[in-house]
Amino acid sequence: AVFGSAKRAAEATPPAKAAKKPKEEPKTAVQEEKSGAGKPKVRRWDNGFEIHELAMGPPNGKLAKAGKKVSVSYVGRLKSNQKVFDQSKAFSFRLGVGEVIKGWDVGVEGMRVGDKRKLSCPPSLGYGTQGVKGTIPPNATLEFEVELLNVK
Repeated sequence: AVFGSAKRAAEATPPAKAAKKPKEEPKTAVQEEKSGAGKPKVRRWDNGFEIHELAMGPPNGKLAKAGKKVSVSYVGRLKSNQKVFDQSKAFSFRLGVGEVIKGWDVGVEGMRVGDKRKLSCPPSLGYGTQGVKGTIPPNATLEFEVELLNVK
């Protein structure tokens, strides 16, 4: 699930730090849809980044904030064909310090333990024009279903 070795990197690639990290951050949300019967709440940014609230954990659950170590389970898919390129039942990283792609640093912040979100990350908040050889094509929009498991 993580770039732990060259062998693992060839297999599957989580949202590890891209070689050239774009400095673009999501701009102010341009549209927010209210959740209706069975519809997730969606926040959309000008650059194409989206956060879909799929499920809410307990309101008193631990909050994911920059600098905290978070654990998540996730499934990563290419938006173009829904092909799963990576998944993990327990992946940990320090939030907001660039250990993962920018879309994750932005999209996981503010979650509480038990929350589930779908993050739609444009190339500028993913792996950009480089992609990841053999796994993620250049300029790919990525979708991640993420559940926050723990915050330390």
